[in-house]
Amino acid sequence: MRTREIRAEYDRETITVYQAYRPDIAVPALEHGTFVAPFSRGRMTWIKPSFLWLMARSDWARKPGQEMILAVRISRSGWEEALSEAVPTDPDRRVFRNADEWRARFREATVRVQWDPERSLRGEKLEARSIQIGLSRHIVDRYVDDWIVAIEDRTPLARKIHRLVQDGCAAKARTFLPENAPTR
Repeated sequence: MRTREIRAEYDRETITVYQAYRPDIAVPALEHGTFVAPFSRGRMTWIKPSFLWLMARSDWARKPGQEMILAVRISRSGWEEALSEAVPTDPDRRVFRNADEWRARFREATVRVQWDPERSLRGEKLEARSIQIGLSRHIVDRYVDDWIVAIEDRTPLARKIHRLVQDGCAAKARTFLPENAPTR
């Protein structure tokens, strides 16, 4: 596994990203197949292809406000559009001549990209990095109205895997993890 490599559940047309929400946002999204009120289009929303990273972040859907885990299948063209507009959350000397150039681009960015440590089944930080994409209010309409193909509730799966890990059955828990292959 390379340090920065996008790993996800995907096919030729779609890629699955994960988000954790409270039920009053998640349930209507599941019913409508996209996000509706009270989901806010006026703030940044973060999408993550790493299931285990989100499990660490949401404490396996137990953290207040993150009780439901949604698998959001979006179009590959939407994913690629987001990546093409993304500015990293940290200045990268391979991309920007200096910190001032990065700051100027970052201030205007509609999409942000951040690389966080991938997580193990038990939540430990790994050497590899997982991407997360922040969609600003300036592009979130495209995500909600154009990119989303389907939304699935993965909360029961998260709870099942977590219960197996707690019961000392990590090998069995791994068999239930969503695919996490390098994207092509």
